[in-house]
Amino acid sequence: MEDIIETVGLTPESHKRIGELSKGYRQRVGLAQALIHDPEVLILDEPTSGLDPNQLEDIRNLIKKIGKKKTVLLSTHIMQEVEAICTRAIIIKLGEVVADSPVEEFKTISDKEVFYLHVDSPLDIKKLKKIAGVDTVAETGKGRYKITADKSKSTGPAITALAAAENCTVQELRKEERKLEDVFKSLTR
Repeated sequence: MEDIIETVGLTPESHKRIGELSKGYRQRVGLAQALIHDPEVLILDEPTSGLDPNQLEDIRNLIKKIGKKKTVLLSTHIMQEVEAICTRAIIIKLGEVVADSPVEEFKTISDKEVFYLHVDSPLDIKKLKKIAGVDTVAETGKGRYKITADKSKSTGPAITALAAAENCTVQELRKEERKLEDVFKSLTR
């Protein structure tokens, strides 16, 4: 029992009754209860719900630490938690598995990519739309554009080439980093 108390970080509060503990420490008590019998698999349902940022970080680190020695299944609808804690994710829609892969691979599931372009003088949107693979172009400010394109095309270099041909200096061209939340929404809608 002392080892479990130390593992979950309850030692400084071990003299208190559970009702006197903060929510974060009560979460740790729950983890301690789950670990006391040394299970091979630990199933956690929303283990970080309602925690302040410090408690959140502590519980995430604790779950990652436990995950090095045990299989931890985390059930959550908070995709930031999955990105912060998990190495693999399974997305379920209406009881059916719609995706199962390492978390980093989820970011590459889409066949579309989004670019943000900033040039020193405005470009003709019609010319941007004519680039092979470009689906949509939205002007987001003077000389600023959001461009959605087919991932299989070499859109980035073509955008840069158009800007050069139009005597524009590219201030920024960046590809949007996809988030697991975006992938989740696209797979479950």
